[in-house]
Amino acid sequence: MSESKYESKVTSISAPVEVVYAGLSNFKNLERVKDLIPQDKVQDLEIEEDSIRMKVDGLGQKIVINIVERIPNDTIKFGAENIPLQMNFWIQLKGVAPDDTRMKLTLKADLPMMFKMMLDKKIQQGIDDAATMIAQMPFQQWSSNH
Repeated sequence: MSESKYESKVTSISAPVEVVYAGLSNFKNLERVKDLIPQDKVQDLEIEEDSIRMKVDGLGQKIVINIVERIPNDTIKFGAENIPLQMNFWIQLKGVAPDDTRMKLTLKADLPMMFKMMLDKKIQQGIDDAATMIAQMPFQQWSSNH
């Protein structure tokens, strides 16, 4: 096993850091964008404030993603259960202007060397794609609903 760290590119979100943090630190907000989740890859989605349960294509049982730590307007840390490896994941936020928040995703996982060699580029691409998708969420619209 080797601990691998993957970091997304830094993305820019056109919303205040408080609004972005409020949107990402409560999984219930995913209800608003769950149509964007590829149905062929994720099924049986159950969303609660602090956790998501879902069946992911190729993994068999339902996996669980939990929010394990929140640092307001700064960091949201996640853990996962029912997956075949140790991993954690976090979102870092930095407000650089009133309507400009920068975000970076980081994933740390203990991967067997063979998996690392096979999946390295796919994991990096996946984390970059996730950052792009999150940056496109309609945070400004959500803020008027709080």
